[in-house]
Amino acid sequence: MPQKTRSPNPRWQELWQNFPQIHAVLAGSDQLETARNRMMAHLDQVRESILDSREKYPDWDFLVRRDARRVLRAMFSSRNEHITGNSPLKHLWIAAREGEAEVEDDFITEFTHLFRALQGEAGIYPGDLIRGLEEVDFDNLHGREAARRRSDLLDGMGDRMDEILARYPHGLLPEVEARRRRNRERVLDAFGGSAEDWQNTQWHYRHVIRDRDGLECMRKVVRISPEQVDAIGKAIDNGIPFGVTPHYLHLMDQTPGRRDLAVRRQVFPPANYVEAVLSHMNDRDLAFDFMREHDTSPEAHITRRYVKVAILKPYDTCPQICVYCQRNWEITSPFAENAEVSQQDLDRAVAWVESHSHIMDLLITGGDPLIMSNAKLKSLLDRLAAIPHLKTIRIASRFPVTLPQRIDDSLADLLASYHEPGRRIVYFVTHIQHPYEICRETLDAVTRLRDRGIAVYNQQVFTFANSRRFESTALRMALRIIGIDPYYVFNMKGKSEMEDYAVPLARLLQERKEEARLLPGIYRTDEPVFNVPFLGKNHVRANQDHELISIMPEGRRVYAFHPWERNIRRTRSYIYRDVSIAAYLRNLEELGEPVSEYRTIWYYY
Repeated sequence: MPQKTRSPNPRWQELWQNFPQIHAVLAGSDQLETARNRMMAHLDQVRESILDSREKYPDWDFLVRRDARRVLRAMFSSRNEHITGNSPLKHLWIAAREGEAEVEDDFITEFTHLFRALQGEAGIYPGDLIRGLEEVDFDNLHGREAARRRSDLLDGMGDRMDEILARYPHGLLPEVEARRRRNRERVLDAFGGSAEDWQNTQWHYRHVIRDRDGLECMRKVVRISPEQVDAIGKAIDNGIPFGVTPHYLHLMDQTPGRRDLAVRRQVFPPANYVEAVLSHMNDRDLAFDFMREHDTSPEAHITRRYVKVAILKPYDTCPQICVYCQRNWEITSPFAENAEVSQQDLDRAVAWVESHSHIMDLLITGGDPLIMSNAKLKSLLDRLAAIPHLKTIRIASRFPVTLPQRIDDSLADLLASYHEPGRRIVYFVTHIQHPYEICRETLDAVTRLRDRGIAVYNQQVFTFANSRRFESTALRMALRIIGIDPYYVFNMKGKSEMEDYAVPLARLLQERKEEARLLPGIYRTDEPVFNVPFLGKNHVRANQDHELISIMPEGRRVYAFHPWERNIRRTRSYIYRDVSIAAYLRNLEELGEPVSEYRTIWYYY
């Protein structure tokens, strides 16, 4: 006789009540392999039912069920259990038979949504953008009537979209500019500056906030929580790179809130980050080198992951430090004595570029190369411009946000002097995270570059602080109106010290499909990507480049990323453990976000 199953723990009760057939399959299996075979057979039956029941399951439900079945088969396979060292099926089987399993509630929540999708009960329609609008059967409408009804529907969606976009103002709006003028006065007063000093790059350099005195001046300008003050102070005292320019400080509201959340989180390290970095101060170059730059640097200050592209890093710090910096393992505090690469090392790096004729595109980054003087930039660019195989030179800098005054006419003229269409193109790549980072000086800096024929592109990192509904959409719109082309959206690097900044991959997929897609094509030219250590970018929205293969006991999804080289050479997939969707939604709820607006996130894999 089969073993009698125990009564389920209350936290499992809803799952089994809603999906009795799955419970019966699992509870009635006396061995794990029996449960596997029976679940696979059940999933095959689901496949047959959705293929043979077109009337019962229309296209939209068919697609949701199909994707859920595919994911469950992958999770329940022995191969993926071996790869991940985790068996979601075993946890479910034990829970069905014993009443409980050693998993967290987030694990149960994931499978609740997967099983709902499998049964065609995801309940994602109607979406929030059309909730409350009249549902129209366009299959039975034609001509002008269909067109007008369609236009009415789109107007309704647009109204809802604009309502959400209004949560994220950019810095060119009159009310924001007025607020910023008051902020500027407070900054100048705190640091003893004049109106003329505001346009002086060297004045800003001298007053970059990087020590305890600067922290106290900053507290005169904006309110900072005691916990945040402690974290910043601990970072400063222990040599963890920290820096904020006076210009960037004036972008913050005096009282923290929804508008400036991303601005503050860009530069104010959370306590968890500080503790994590402190625990690896002696080996941070190994512990935090997520992209394995040690293994892709054929010469000091050179990185190469692709056939035709290389990176040159002539300066290893910035006037301002981004908390989640990819290169936090090597950057120094602003203006540290050892920040500038020695002339000898720079000569060797340039010689390496000269000797590798396949490199046609060179990205000059760091740190921030524009922290170098114009004279030193000219010396470097003169040498690079003499290399015949370099067709494009990209300058990567966050100065348009951190200190746009640096991009004056003399710098713009210098960069433009190397821009020779038909022979060599100079591009400018910046990193603007949020529409609230933009201001009039940013617009002026970008205009100077564009007036000289230099195109400007933006790379956004998708973090918790800019991942709310339509927040990145608002950024794309703001970038376009100041002349910047959206270029990449990076999934957060899987660096453990940056857990507070991480966003589930599903949210990036949801953002691309349900938010970015509503913009005109010219506004959504950026591409969502995941950086695979050692190998580089994978396109996130391409299903063939990644797959969901497991759910960990704590509710984290596990993905296999299949590198771009996989059809060229034998290349192992990269296994990535994501942050929990349920935990992410709880964090949004703490901010006051209506998490019901995100309910489709579970069905992006």
